[in-house]
Amino acid sequence: MLKPIRKGSLVDTAIESIRQTIESGEWPVGTRLPVEAELSEALGISRNTIREAVRVLVHVGMLETRQGDGTYVRADRDAGETLRRISRSKLAEQIEVRTILETEAARLAALRRTEADLKAMADALDARAAASEQVSEKIAHDERFHQALVKAAHNPALLELYDYFFHAVSQTIEHTERDSDLPEPSQEAHELLLAAIRRKDPEKAEALSRSLLAPSLNALTNEASS
Repeated sequence: MLKPIRKGSLVDTAIESIRQTIESGEWPVGTRLPVEAELSEALGISRNTIREAVRVLVHVGMLETRQGDGTYVRADRDAGETLRRISRSKLAEQIEVRTILETEAARLAALRRTEADLKAMADALDARAAASEQVSEKIAHDERFHQALVKAAHNPALLELYDYFFHAVSQTIEHTERDSDLPEPSQEAHELLLAAIRRKDPEKAEALSRSLLAPSLNALTNEASS
């Protein structure tokens, strides 16, 4: 149910009110939205503000405006808001999701990698090792390695999902590199993972990928339970 908006950022609050109504299922995908005048009355704001909120939600893909027919719900999730919610989730939760994506990517990469994939991963690891004292560079090359690994899985859907989630992946890499309380995945652990992919050993690659992040995840889990 739409709730009248109080003072503040009217456009932002209108966006959030419409988004929540869609996400709650009250307006399923395919639903035609009430006309501007009805929305304006329900929310207690001007039609110009409604128009701007709708324009933003059309831009992010939640709504679709059909010329001469009205505005319809196109998707029940705002991709940008989903990403912001992921970035606000706990580090341990982000690492768990990253583990799920990367272990399957490692298994598939061991089955499907090409020589070009191996070179991209090896180059990234060599650069990571050379930048061991320069944390920002090391993080950048670490990210490059994991992106190359996922590309080596040759699954466009997995790559798209990983790219979408990559901001959170980047955060976990930075935390493990900069936070002295979190175990840092070693260069050797990365090299062993690449070696398993090179040997086309999917089971070993999957296990090594999982073990890469397990110490950090265990540390965070123990910290939360203490």
